[in-house]
Amino acid sequence: MASGVAATSRTSEKVANLAAYLRSLDPESLEVACVFLTGRPFPASDPRSTGVGWAAVQEAVERAAGASPRAFGEAYDRSSDPGRAAFEVLSARETRERAATREAASIADRAAADERAPTGRSPDTGPSLPEVQAAFASIVDARRPAARVDRLVDLFERLDPLAVMYVVKVLSGDLRIGLRGGLLESAIADAFDRPLADVQRAVMASGDVGEVARLARDDRLGDARPTLFRPLLPMLASPATDAAEIVARLGTPLWAEDKYDGIRAQLHKAGTDVRLYSRDLHDIGGQFPDVVDSAREMAWDGVLDGELLAMAEGRILPFARLQARLGRKEPDAEVLATVPAGYVAFDVIAAGGGEPADAGTGAADPSARVTPLLERPLLERRAVLEALRLPGRIVVGHLEHPATAGELDAAFDAARARGNEGLVVKDPASGYTPGRRGLAWLKLKKALATLDCVVVGVELGHGRRHGVLSDYTFAVRDDRPGHEGELVTVGKAYSGLTDAEIADMTRWFEAHTLQRHGRYRLVEPSVVVEVAFDRVQRSARHASGYAMRFPRIARLRPDKRPAEADALSSVAALAS
Repeated sequence: MASGVAATSRTSEKVANLAAYLRSLDPESLEVACVFLTGRPFPASDPRSTGVGWAAVQEAVERAAGASPRAFGEAYDRSSDPGRAAFEVLSARETRERAATREAASIADRAAADERAPTGRSPDTGPSLPEVQAAFASIVDARRPAARVDRLVDLFERLDPLAVMYVVKVLSGDLRIGLRGGLLESAIADAFDRPLADVQRAVMASGDVGEVARLARDDRLGDARPTLFRPLLPMLASPATDAAEIVARLGTPLWAEDKYDGIRAQLHKAGTDVRLYSRDLHDIGGQFPDVVDSAREMAWDGVLDGELLAMAEGRILPFARLQARLGRKEPDAEVLATVPAGYVAFDVIAAGGGEPADAGTGAADPSARVTPLLERPLLERRAVLEALRLPGRIVVGHLEHPATAGELDAAFDAARARGNEGLVVKDPASGYTPGRRGLAWLKLKKALATLDCVVVGVELGHGRRHGVLSDYTFAVRDDRPGHEGELVTVGKAYSGLTDAEIADMTRWFEAHTLQRHGRYRLVEPSVVVEVAFDRVQRSARHASGYAMRFPRIARLRPDKRPAEADALSSVAALAS
């Protein structure tokens, strides 16, 4: 089915093919199919991770195929697609098996073999969609990496190469069948003859497209609602280049909130149960026990949207300080004391009164005690937020109402002076649309500066840029005594250039490659690029000792020689 969707570029045909497929499935397979079609092994709200990375997929494919240890990597270099690489390696095994079978068979046996499925297996003998998801769950439960690979090999050996291709795509989170822009939601609506708007509303409320498909099948879309401790994808802001553009889009007066340089997080609370979820929907509360403990003091249940920050006595600290908290599942007392964290709330997704559950109902569903606010205008949601009595580590985001483009620019400068990235300007009449990036929220971010850097390495891209050298590693001139003339890396970027520029530069870099290391190439250090970024921070990742935050290539600088690139001292002067 996925191949049929990928085979056509016409949206109507994709939706029709997909709708017909969804109608043909039993309820359990319907839910799993919709989840897999989002490129995930489990629903978006399910925090489980298979723990399967590149090395595990490579080993499992090569073992299942009886191939050499280099086969998968070589196939991947040809396509930049792990699923297609798996298909290529496993298809070679199938070809060998068919050749051996035909050589030993009689003429009659060959005729029978030719009538079988192209893979040599009956298409009805492979595992069902729920069984594949159960295999994913067993991989999660495996305690040792070797056991995860063993279970992956077992799954691959039960599937034909085409099925393995899509299993690997699901595991890598990149299905690549052109299923974009809500086409799955359109297919669900068409499959069960439901209004598309009702399906979209249910997906935003539930956060689980598989569950919504089942509700659509049963004509129960109205039952979809936010559920405590099942996080939703965050609403996103679209970029805007300047204040005048924002005024033209949203009009005045404007609703301008500070854009914080932290970690986007949802805070879910029911009684004393408090959890924090990252923007990729993982529970990260263990990394921020100080914020969780503070949130327990609220006499309120519900879901907040906001940002986790390094914060001391109400003052926001640089993001580099917050990094000391990241990746620590249980930070020790010293870390908690030296890098205190806080939470800035800027929206409310659901709200309740914080009353205890009815003792007579036992384990009552806490979600029944909160009211979804997704469709309420931001003006009302903000009023709910400001009415909350928040404890010390949780504060409400800064809000201003500039009336002109000039005042908006001044508000931007003030936000930067407070140590924040810029502004998010919002339509006060807008609802909350999880996972959507529309024009109701616009983010105004201006690059702190630009630096002229020398490209020293390039790498094959991914997705629509596979096959071209689009990921650039760049460096600045080292001007420290005794190191003059050396180039030291300071960042890597893959955005900013047009497809035509990347194609031209790919040809140049191919002709000026010094060394190859798999997908990465060291290249002649002759190309200068102007790189924009939000800030510079200290980092052991690069030879310079610094790293740019959110670097993007502003333009090629063919007018400049490498000797005219910026110096390390300039980078150090900009470091936060």
